[in-house]
Amino acid sequence: MRPDSAQYVRPTELSAALATLAAAPRVVLAGGTDLYATGVPMPDRLRQSILDITAIKRLRGIRSDEAEITIGATATWAEVRDSKLLPAWFRALKQSAAQVGAEQVQNVATIAGNLCNASPAADGVPPLLALSARIDLASTRGVRTVALEDFVLGSRRTACAADELVTAIRIPPRSRRARSVFHKLGARAYLVISIVSLAVTLDFDAAGCISYAGVAVGSCSARAQRLRSIESQLLGLDPTAACALVVPKAIAELSPIDDIRGSAAYRLDAVAMLLPRAVRELCDG
Repeated sequence: MRPDSAQYVRPTELSAALATLAAAPRVVLAGGTDLYATGVPMPDRLRQSILDITAIKRLRGIRSDEAEITIGATATWAEVRDSKLLPAWFRALKQSAAQVGAEQVQNVATIAGNLCNASPAADGVPPLLALSARIDLASTRGVRTVALEDFVLGSRRTACAADELVTAIRIPPRSRRARSVFHKLGARAYLVISIVSLAVTLDFDAAGCISYAGVAVGSCSARAQRLRSIESQLLGLDPTAACALVVPKAIAELSPIDDIRGSAAYRLDAVAMLLPRAVRELCDG
């Protein structure tokens, strides 16, 4: 069964895509790696109206200037993984990009698709949260920009309205002293849903003290969370004091569940172990 022209639309201009969404809600296809992986029977999926945005050049690519770094909605994880435009402090995002499925998936799966899918275990969300990423949402009514932590609302829920399209991810600049790291705990090295994922971004002032701290954890709540309590403790610390950080096993922002991959207690233990390790890795560097 193939979708007919009324069900499947692949515009080349953003304005046409937004007009299509304004007329009626559609399933947006960017990479398509999750289109048939949501538990909906395939015949029902094929009967849904689809908006394919892969031909819109304006949504592609990675751009960098002094004001911010912009990643287009349809940039693939392979592009992020291999980009020479992203500075060294994007290491965490690149590390997560290399763990989104297999290489075949990374070649087609898109950064916006990962965010809009809004899985609590999405590998791309913690690094972007730790970078204070913002999301551009466009519609025929205009463009609005929201913080990523206000965009992902819960498991499979986002702040994207039915007539809106994610067009870009924006990341504010950091100094050349900034560093980041991503850790993922799973049952094996690749092709696995995370039990816990964690990203830390630290920037340092001229004296070597922490001037910015972004700490985010995935798979430990209905959506990935920034750990504001830990971030506030890190601000102003020198590397020696930061390396001595003790993370409590109970963190207010986290509310993990017991499932087949791990218990809630195990997840909290993992965060308490991985977070100081990540901070030490960044400070010792």
